[in-house]
Amino acid sequence: MIRVLIVEDDFRIAGIHEGFLKEIPEVVVVGKVLTGRDAVKAVQAEKVDLVLLDVYLPDITGVELIPKLRMIRPELDFIIISAAVEHDVVSRLLNQGVTDYIIKPVKKERFIEAVARFKMKTKRIGDAGDFDQALLDRMLGVPAEAVRTSQAQTPKGIDPLTLDKVRNTLKPLEAGITAEEMGEQIGASRTTARRYLEYLISENEAIADLEYGAVGRPERKYFMNRNN
Repeated sequence: MIRVLIVEDDFRIAGIHEGFLKEIPEVVVVGKVLTGRDAVKAVQAEKVDLVLLDVYLPDITGVELIPKLRMIRPELDFIIISAAVEHDVVSRLLNQGVTDYIIKPVKKERFIEAVARFKMKTKRIGDAGDFDQALLDRMLGVPAEAVRTSQAQTPKGIDPLTLDKVRNTLKPLEAGITAEEMGEQIGASRTTARRYLEYLISENEAIADLEYGAVGRPERKYFMNRNN
């Protein structure tokens, strides 16, 4: 059961939102309050999972209220429902990790979708054992097409983020670099660094050459292919 607190200074609007919530199974309204002070009291007194929060309240703003409520319940989630569209306000709320942001006047379908999405996310977290990337991608809303594209770009054993690190390390090096030196640069073993460097060669992004050191032992050095 998802327990919702409505924090809205217009009781008429709060009533409308309460009516919307009644259409969503396993969701219950634990309270409707007009002020930030009453919101604090409600969160102290009740188990609350989700707060539907207006930005401009008579005694405080939503930007200021969220940290106060999370001091009481750190796991608390928020859906902002407000007419506030100012860049500073919206960006600060998004940076506070709100679950969703709905601009008034609210469309019923958008409202129900937001709460249902939160409910599904909560269920997935509750049902999960250890997380894997596929589950996290679904929970975080990563499009399936983006996941397929990312997976198609690199073969097994080649992590795209590590590959970018190797690529960015190699780019400015006119004198080239050995696998051992690359490993030191990216915090990996020489074998791992060589695998990524050889992959760049297979993609025609890099080239390699043998250079002889002071004792005559050849070293394989890698360079960006600047002819691309």
